[in-house]
Amino acid sequence: MPLQKLIFKPGINKEVTRYAAENGWYDCDKVRFRFALPEKIGGWARISGNTFQGVCRSLWAWITLTGAKLVGVGTHLKFYIEGGGVYYDITPIRATTTNAATFAATDGSTTITVTDNSHGAVIGDFVTFSSAASLGGVITANILNAEHQIVLVPNANTYTFTASTAANSSDSGNGGAATDAAYQINVGPETVIPLIGFGAGKFNVGPFNVGSTSNVSLRQWSQSNFGEDLIFGPRGGAPFYWDATNAVSTRGVALSSLGGASNTPTIQNIVFVSDINRFVFCFGTNALGTTTQDPLLFRWSDQENAADWTPSTTNQSGSLRLSRGTKIVAVKQSNQAVNIWTDSSIYNLQFLGGQAVFGVELIGDNISIASQNAVAFANGVSYWMGNDRFYKYDGRVQTLNCSLLRHVINDINIVQLDQVFTGTNKEFNEVWWFYCSSSSTTVDKYVIYNYEYNIWYYGTLARTAWLDSGMRTLPLAATYRSNLVNHEEGIDDVETDTPAAINAYITSSEIDLQGGDKFGFVWRVLPDMTFEGSTIDAPNATMTLNPLQNSGSGYNNPLSEGGNSAGTVTRSATAPVEAYTGQVNIRVRGRQMSMKIESTDTGVQWQLGHPRIDVRADGGR
Repeated sequence: MPLQKLIFKPGINKEVTRYAAENGWYDCDKVRFRFALPEKIGGWARISGNTFQGVCRSLWAWITLTGAKLVGVGTHLKFYIEGGGVYYDITPIRATTTNAATFAATDGSTTITVTDNSHGAVIGDFVTFSSAASLGGVITANILNAEHQIVLVPNANTYTFTASTAANSSDSGNGGAATDAAYQINVGPETVIPLIGFGAGKFNVGPFNVGSTSNVSLRQWSQSNFGEDLIFGPRGGAPFYWDATNAVSTRGVALSSLGGASNTPTIQNIVFVSDINRFVFCFGTNALGTTTQDPLLFRWSDQENAADWTPSTTNQSGSLRLSRGTKIVAVKQSNQAVNIWTDSSIYNLQFLGGQAVFGVELIGDNISIASQNAVAFANGVSYWMGNDRFYKYDGRVQTLNCSLLRHVINDINIVQLDQVFTGTNKEFNEVWWFYCSSSSTTVDKYVIYNYEYNIWYYGTLARTAWLDSGMRTLPLAATYRSNLVNHEEGIDDVETDTPAAINAYITSSEIDLQGGDKFGFVWRVLPDMTFEGSTIDAPNATMTLNPLQNSGSGYNNPLSEGGNSAGTVTRSATAPVEAYTGQVNIRVRGRQMSMKIESTDTGVQWQLGHPRIDVRADGGR
């Protein structure tokens, strides 16, 4: 019989059975579709050997007037600016005390107890001491006069940290010196903390002791440029300002501390700067003259003045309150307007000028959005993940038809929806959403929408933030190893000093042999693959055929030819035309089969074309 050519539709479809998805693909990991054909995704490499503290949830890139390429890095513990692979800690100072902190040490212990009345610290906070003297014998002034992370907060007046050396005698006081303390802003939760009653979870002192049955959200940051300077802030905290004319290591300061500051917001959930009009916005903020947060209210500063927030006849500052939903969740700049998402609606924010300054238009209702970072803007369209579906806005709000919807929604940790984040990979026309699988409290999976081909695919990958910016040549991502990596760099996993293989595979849906009625015997496969881009001399991939006795009967059945069969496709030459294994000898018997392509070695890059199989009739039972 003639060779049977296998042509598969691009994308992964798990909304139907494997048999109903015939001539398509059903399963994959770390594979994308380029020119409608599957290939292994590109590799990634860390930008430097340096690391930061905490789990990064926000990345923002820009270039200063002096040409410095910088990235804002917001973690649940600190805020950094990355430049040249170095992470500069610019976390703002919340409070300072003078001549107030005293210490107590116990013989043989590294635990130091600090007394500083009404310190306002929570577990995990950072404090820096100065002017302290030695304590407990061998605990020198140099050990004390440094930054320390708070380990325990027994009450509002005391806390403990761990010294690098154990005391060799018990001691208390301040070592005969007047000790000053500088407290960085409170840290936030690393994940969403399910709360029931008082004192649940790690954050049982300070702002996290909410005493309710609602969850405590993880620490999120928003950041935006005001010229070459940076305005940033943690959700539920004050907005801050970093001046690019200072040294990169200079800490950010409260927006309210700027010269001419007037009625700046004291609390906000999202801080944002409009691209064209140069207004600073705070969403989910306090009304003028109050300190109470209103999650549906947003305010803006005077144009070109980040410090003046007092409306008057001589400036353009003001405020508006949205009417749909219970809180503002996300904000994203589009081509002509700013889109605002509440937990049930989407608005367009537009500059009107005059006394009104800004106006809003309701453009979509009865929608949902998973998190603050669940929105991406690409190809003139806003895409976002909702609580139970995907959406897009291209002039009208539409539900995206997703061939992986049940797969994602049935395997997502609903409690950790706040960790969902998205990013684009515009080189490949992709929007990526990262999320926690149902059994995980950390991000471990992704789903991709390819807007060029209107297809979906997915996989496993541990990331915490993503940035695809014209300021950088490659997409940038944050890892749980507390470093940043460039994606699409190389073909291996280089998060550490030692490159590791990226295990990639794709499995087809079921294919009928002999029309699905009679048994077919497949004795050889003619692969159609390229290993272009591989960095080893003989890259290879494993091609496996899985036979079935009947559709849906499961794989590896004890058929007469002994279950599945695999062969290796190897590149044998690269010039003048790439050559590879011409045929793979296989012994597979069944009514249906599926095909799997997999690579597990370093230095391997591949793309699959249209393989052919040699099959003959082999009876009806």
